[in-house]
Amino acid sequence: MQAAGAFTLGATSFAGFSFAVEPYRLTVPQYTVRPRDWPTGLKLSIAVIADVHVCEPWMPPSRVRAIVEATNRIGADLIVMLGDFVGGHSIAERFGQPVPKPQWVPMLADLDAPLGRYAVLGNHDWWEHRDVQARRSGPTEIGEALVASGIPLFENDSVRLEKDGHAFWLCGLGDQLAFAGGRRRPGDRLHFSGVDDLAGTLAKVIDDAPVLMMVHEPDIFATMPDRVALTMAGHTHGGQVQLFGYAPIVPSRYGQRYVYGHVRERGRDMIVSGGLGCSGLPVRFGRPPEVVRIDIEA
Repeated sequence: MQAAGAFTLGATSFAGFSFAVEPYRLTVPQYTVRPRDWPTGLKLSIAVIADVHVCEPWMPPSRVRAIVEATNRIGADLIVMLGDFVGGHSIAERFGQPVPKPQWVPMLADLDAPLGRYAVLGNHDWWEHRDVQARRSGPTEIGEALVASGIPLFENDSVRLEKDGHAFWLCGLGDQLAFAGGRRRPGDRLHFSGVDDLAGTLAKVIDDAPVLMMVHEPDIFATMPDRVALTMAGHTHGGQVQLFGYAPIVPSRYGQRYVYGHVRERGRDMIVSGGLGCSGLPVRFGRPPEVVRIDIEA
């Protein structure tokens, strides 16, 4: 009976913390990255927002406002938003309520950085409406709302930026899982097709300045060319639940390989954000919400 009581108490404490505490914390992990062939003298700081998943009651507009303010306090040179702005299907449709976009998207326009703020969409942003899925093309409602608020939205696009006399390219890849059905990628349980065009995106880079790549899903990193100095991804939520350093559920065909943090393979770098909101269930444990700061040094 004592063992059963201890188990019950532990399970209750775990559930309470996972539902009521961890999802509402906000952390700012920092990474220092020294990409291969990065220009000497170009120091760059980036704030990363991913997987906000706005919905009531877990991610209301008041939390979006707090996230914007916390991000601005980081004082980064550049702010990137890596998709999944809207609530995940099972949360927004079964347990919570979607929040009208005019109530929170304009808040994102208050993000402030000297080199600007930029966004890509995530899979849930494409899955939100059946008509988008039926016609298998955009525009998406959230995409139009972001653009209307003055936020540059990249879909296989690139822009050349400069700091301290040094140039670099910021690229944004279209979502890799935009539509249910279509081609099946190795290791995927379901069929998805994307709007991603990596070759076309990089074709817009017209000089030898280094490239930073915004993506939603990190799996593309397995085939990312050396031309890209740093890839920044979201999507996995860092597993959303971490038990003794292990994430039982990871939405990646590579499992734990790209679940979270700084990944370095074959001299290439990627940072995977643990994100801010929840998908599936409004639960986090061992992986609190985060706005990531990246410092790039030569």
